[in-house]
Amino acid sequence: MKILLTARHCEVNDEIRERAELVMQRAAKRAHRPQRAEVVFDIDHNQHIVELQLYLPKNNPFVATAEAADFRTALDRAEEKLRKQLDKSHPASEKRAAGF
Repeated sequence: MKILLTARHCEVNDEIRERAELVMQRAAKRAHRPQRAEVVFDIDHNQHIVELQLYLPKNNPFVATAEAADFRTALDRAEEKLRKQLDKSHPASEKRAAGF
């Protein structure tokens, strides 16, 4: 799966970029046949914003956005939102992950 990282109006260090890739790889494991993922970092009025987009075939993309004082916290919050969306959409994948 291809992961695209974009930084708007800011610079993102390598640690956060690696963490974002790891977050999207974990999200892809919960999805059915993910095609690509995008992570957008932005700063607006001293708020760090992270948007996660996960594209699946024949579906609208899953999108989760979060704001925080730093990118790591915003990334964690967005990951939680994306995970909840995926769990609602694919309850069978939750059972597979649990070993059922």
